[in-house]
Amino acid sequence: MNTLLLHPEDAGAIEQAGAMLASGQVVGIPTETVYGLGANALDGNAVRQIFAAKGRPMDNPLIVHIADFDQIYPLVSDVPEAARRLADAYWPGPMTIILPKSDRIPVEVSAGLDTVGIRLPSHPVARAVIRAAGVPIAAPSANTSGRPSTTTAAHVMEDMAGKIAAVVDGGACAVGVESTVISLAGDKPRLLRPGGISLEQLEAVLGPVEVDRAVREQIGDDVRVSAPGMKYRHYAPHAPVTAVCGDPEKGAAYIASQLTGQSGVICFDEFADRFPGHIVRTIGRSDDQAAQAHAIFDALRAFDETDVTAIFAQCPDDSGIGLAVANRLKKAAGFHVIEV
Repeated sequence: MNTLLLHPEDAGAIEQAGAMLASGQVVGIPTETVYGLGANALDGNAVRQIFAAKGRPMDNPLIVHIADFDQIYPLVSDVPEAARRLADAYWPGPMTIILPKSDRIPVEVSAGLDTVGIRLPSHPVARAVIRAAGVPIAAPSANTSGRPSTTTAAHVMEDMAGKIAAVVDGGACAVGVESTVISLAGDKPRLLRPGGISLEQLEAVLGPVEVDRAVREQIGDDVRVSAPGMKYRHYAPHAPVTAVCGDPEKGAAYIASQLTGQSGVICFDEFADRFPGHIVRTIGRSDDQAAQAHAIFDALRAFDETDVTAIFAQCPDDSGIGLAVANRLKKAAGFHVIEV
């Protein structure tokens, strides 16, 4: 398959991408979080092509993307008042809401669950493509399953060229980590995956929010989950990763003491000169969580172009969007975490 690279500024590119999606093909699309691997969310056959392209287990549910709030109503059986308040506060934006699904959602999207995740992205190209397709779009991150997520069209082409119909190049993603996933399908709000909307922001609207244990620890592959990214090894480069958490100064010293000849380092900017002779990727200063979120996947993917045999990564604390960055690093490390 020849994968086309479409540019939104070219005449007819958005309409071409929409027509491909409407006809049952898979297209890589930009969002403000990461690039997504999109297919018609109402077409089970189209959705199965996503799993084939990614090599993704079929028991891992997908998120359905809409372009306007009113598109949510045919997709779910109920829109509670809490969902409306969250949507008013943070949609369009990097937040997915889990709700009881309607009969229109095929089993391939929900992984057989009675719930579905809905997101209204803020990226103008994503919303334009969804409108052009005329259907909601199911879209996990556009990477080979298990690898670091894709934040540029070049990343998508690296993983998906020859496997999907096209990639729409919307530039580098602004947020850099996937959407926050909040479940409103149970008795209490529950954070299933941290992301671009922080736990503190959710609680500002909803009050107390429970945090699923999968956010901070490894869960078994036999556990049934209701959101992407909760089990299986995710976000991982080829070399094994060790996440180093705690005081940044102590973390840098620990990493320096552990390095061997072919070790690589992911660190905060102010510590970049502490590891001479090693490949170092920086992710922003220790107090700049937005920069860390924007840079983390690019840093992880960059090591696959090298011969490093181990990666040590400084991990931010759990405040704000740091919880999302820490979650991704710990999952990339298979929860091999050192506390200093």
